[in-house]
Amino acid sequence: MSFLLLALLLQDPAPPLAAAQEPGLPQREDLGYPGEARFGVIRRLTAAGENAEGYFSFGGDRLVYQATVGSHPCDQIYVLDLLSGARRLVSTGTGRTTCAYFLPDDTEVLFASTHGSGADCPPPPDYSKGYIWKIYPEYDLYVRNLETGALRPLAPAPGYDAEATVSPDGRKIVFTSRRDGDLDLYVMNVDGSGAARISDELGYDGGAFFSPDSRRLVYRAYHPRTDAERQRYLALLEQDSIEPVALQLMLCDADGSHKRALTDNGAANFAPYWHPDGRRIIYASNQADPAGRDFDLYLIHADGGGNERLTFNPSFDGFPMFSPDGRRLVFASNRKNAGKFDTNLFLAEWIETPPAAPSSAPPQ
Repeated sequence: MSFLLLALLLQDPAPPLAAAQEPGLPQREDLGYPGEARFGVIRRLTAAGENAEGYFSFGGDRLVYQATVGSHPCDQIYVLDLLSGARRLVSTGTGRTTCAYFLPDDTEVLFASTHGSGADCPPPPDYSKGYIWKIYPEYDLYVRNLETGALRPLAPAPGYDAEATVSPDGRKIVFTSRRDGDLDLYVMNVDGSGAARISDELGYDGGAFFSPDSRRLVYRAYHPRTDAERQRYLALLEQDSIEPVALQLMLCDADGSHKRALTDNGAANFAPYWHPDGRRIIYASNQADPAGRDFDLYLIHADGGGNERLTFNPSFDGFPMFSPDGRRLVFASNRKNAGKFDTNLFLAEWIETPPAAPSSAPPQ
């Protein structure tokens, strides 16, 4: 489940003409925007279609991501080799999929799919009710072995199961499920055993990621506060939908204890991911746009301080993830598209200490 549908509604201005280059050299793309001081070289990883939620393998040499591309009418899961550029379909090619993640040995991929309930794509959201996400009850978790091709269900249960990620120590999986009625976070062993609910407040809790030491979680949440908000949330939930307009970021220990809000800004904040130092969190938000359409990346300290805007693309940037060594960042963006509704994956060199801005003071 993602903001990808919203990203498709946003259009990036046409890219400027590239500067003239020597004959015979491939054309280079200028993929950055002024102010993006944390980014060095940016590389485009996909060139067409709807591509999002790219997540590194434990070894850092591959990505797993979801895409609607080619002959498939809705999202499927792919693995991309960052050295060769080779792409491999790892889901079944049927149903709709979301939220893939490598398992610790990088020979298996975890993802959610509806293919077990039918080969067709489930119906899209009804936007006459506003901008909503569908919480398809047909989603179940599956594991694909990349060496043998074997596919197995993981911890199946009635209702929505998706948004699964794996702890860096390889021992636990966190995911969102409606198996007990509401949309809550669950943690289980990496083999699918011992699933336990770790959130119980009315509302949506999801998109969780473990800290580098596997001891904490950051996630997005919407908890209705008024009677009217509660009634609307429950009415949409009965229609297997939610309205993701005021998602806030939350922190807790890996067992669900010590919950606290990281943001409370009235914006839509999502896709948080930990910097490898365990002290900072990167995320996507529309907090700088009063109209709520422009999503950018931000970096915030885990104590809530030091909120820093990272991107200045006038449409959509989201789903950031640092490489295990912290030297690169993968993210999805509408920036400088060839196609009107494309969302692509980009790989940026991360600059930990940006160069100081030139002083405007006159020389003494």
